[in-house]
Amino acid sequence: MAEKGNRPDRDEYGYLCPVDSRWSDNDIYGHINNVVYYSYFDSTINRYLIEQGGLDIHDGEHIAYVVSSGCDYLEAAAYPDSLSVGMKVDKLGNSSVRYGLALFGAEGPAKATGFVVHVFVNRQSGRPVSIPAPLREALEKLV
Repeated sequence: MAEKGNRPDRDEYGYLCPVDSRWSDNDIYGHINNVVYYSYFDSTINRYLIEQGGLDIHDGEHIAYVVSSGCDYLEAAAYPDSLSVGMKVDKLGNSSVRYGLALFGAEGPAKATGFVVHVFVNRQSGRPVSIPAPLREALEKLV
């Protein structure tokens, strides 16, 4: 486990998204299973892209693929913890973005930190495209 002083705080992230922990998120050891953290991160990113950038996940011409991700687990979380995910943009490229993410409890520093890299592609061809303007504008707010 990391020292509390070395863990990021909420104010380091431009977007905070509440996340409901669920009974089924806990594993046999009584804490939220590692893979669930990725689900929290993915949901936070997509909520932001939909609500702030206008991403049309059902019929839009462009979508985003996860090409890389990682997570460092710093302190256990467990149901029924009140959680939130902090999100920022670490790097904004032409067709890709690297998000910095952190999972927080009701108070205190991050319980986990992570990253996800998205590449924006044409839905039909699967080929990379420049990040569409409305999405880029939304992402620039978090750089």
